[in-house]
Amino acid sequence: MAKKKKGNKPGIRRIGRALAFQVLYGTQFTDKKNPVDIVTSFDQNPLVLEQSSETARDFAYALVMGVDASLEAVNSVIEEHSQHWKIKRIGIVELAILRLSIYEMIYTEMPLRAGINEAVELSKTFGDDKSRGFINGILDGVAKSVASGKFEIKKSF
Repeated sequence: MAKKKKGNKPGIRRIGRALAFQVLYGTQFTDKKNPVDIVTSFDQNPLVLEQSSETARDFAYALVMGVDASLEAVNSVIEEHSQHWKIKRIGIVELAILRLSIYEMIYTEMPLRAGINEAVELSKTFGDDKSRGFINGILDGVAKSVASGKFEIKKSF
């Protein structure tokens, strides 16, 4: 039996996660006087429209809706673990990655180390040289809090 060669094609979940990041990032540029709801932002995003994988779109949609539904709690976690950084001071790219990753780490079955790894991969693609360390540091603290039972979920780090 021959093994399937993986190649360089990213997995559907990674594609969906990148798509979710891009939608969340894009929401930061909407007109505050005429806000667009999150469903419309998702449905009208050119990258969503171009995505041929329905599975990737569905996964991205679930992530975006989850982040939006838990945004206040996720922002609170970011502020608690960012040591002297207010949400307003965090770069838009890093903030979108943190929101997405913290949502996945706390509210989904994603393993903690995988959550950090996926966030670092997003920062390599979309962030600058300093993004990786900043994101890794905050998510490491979040993962330790999750592992210690702070968020009333059971995951090991």
